[in-house]
Amino acid sequence: MKFRGKFYFLSCHAALAALVGFFCFAAQAASTPSKGAGKILVHTKFGGAIFGWDLDQSGTQGILTEAGGSVSSAVETFDLKTGKILKVVSTTGPNDQDVTLGVVGSSLGLIEDEHVDSNGFVSRRTYHMVNPLTAGKFTGLWTPPDFNKNQIIFGVSRNEGTSTNAFYVLNNNASDEVYVFGSDVAKNTFGPKVILTDPNFQGYANVKIGVDSKTNSAVLSGDKGCAVCSPQVGLVNLTTGEFTSFEGAGFGGAVNGLAVDSDDGIVCTTTEVDGDVEFYDLNTQTGFAEALPIVGEFFSSGADVEFDPVQKLFLVAQPNDGVQQGPSMIYVYNIQGKLVESLSGFTFSNRFTVIGMHIGIHPQTRSGFVDDQSNQNVPNQLRSFTY
Repeated sequence: MKFRGKFYFLSCHAALAALVGFFCFAAQAASTPSKGAGKILVHTKFGGAIFGWDLDQSGTQGILTEAGGSVSSAVETFDLKTGKILKVVSTTGPNDQDVTLGVVGSSLGLIEDEHVDSNGFVSRRTYHMVNPLTAGKFTGLWTPPDFNKNQIIFGVSRNEGTSTNAFYVLNNNASDEVYVFGSDVAKNTFGPKVILTDPNFQGYANVKIGVDSKTNSAVLSGDKGCAVCSPQVGLVNLTTGEFTSFEGAGFGGAVNGLAVDSDDGIVCTTTEVDGDVEFYDLNTQTGFAEALPIVGEFFSSGADVEFDPVQKLFLVAQPNDGVQQGPSMIYVYNIQGKLVESLSGFTFSNRFTVIGMHIGIHPQTRSGFVDDQSNQNVPNQLRSFTY
């Protein structure tokens, strides 16, 4: 009987310990946020639609512009932890429209202001800096040489952590020339203007641009204007102006997203028609294509691509996940092109809006924001996520 009693006593303690362990494990699991779409939302201050945005990858704030609310246009900063608007940087009158071009260099927000005349045409473009974002105000002008109302920026590399960013520009006049240049935006300095004569890189609406900071080169996607043709990859030396290109992988009428891993010389892109994601080695100028996990038709191709330099990961957006145009996805790949994670719970199918969807990431916390259209009563908002 004593043996039985002792055994019973020990069994109770063992059961109690197991129960405590279970609740501790459950509590720990509950405190760890699940990967994918989060609950933090960013809404504009005046109820307008977001017209370009970005976040500081090493800071605590983001920046956005809105249009169509109770003011004509506004520039605002927001908190990455709460999603709340922190500061109204600027508001404009009925003849102006602001656009966020991105966060570049080190915590510098670059804003384009378009002034429209009485005939509805843009008569002036100016470029304002918010440096750093925490300043909460315009701190100076960025003044590219020979710019006037005809120069339209169609691509910005959005490089953070390095000083030089690359810009892809259309000169909207009789020549319709397109060109690339590098700039240290914070210092308001500029590299040579490199005019692109290769016709594959003159489809300005479809060209994407990034920067290889190791070689100080712009990396461009080229569009052959052919739905069954492979894209081209172009390299522009931002110091010497030398241009080279090589044949890409996958096929489609356009490249929808492009990001560069400068340390390893890797480029990741998405193509329009085939629903592929591509990985290139810039040293060997070779690459391969992989189908996204769920593809089915034109609308299921990938979109924006961003690179996390801390975790060495590419994040690839897919506005619709297959033939039924279902929920949006973010896929996470390593630099070898292997799928690491599939993140769900998103609705960012704004493929046909003026400002395309964007992923903004904060590498140190493996978190970010992405465009969100889950609420039909809100023009558009941003939703947090983790990966």
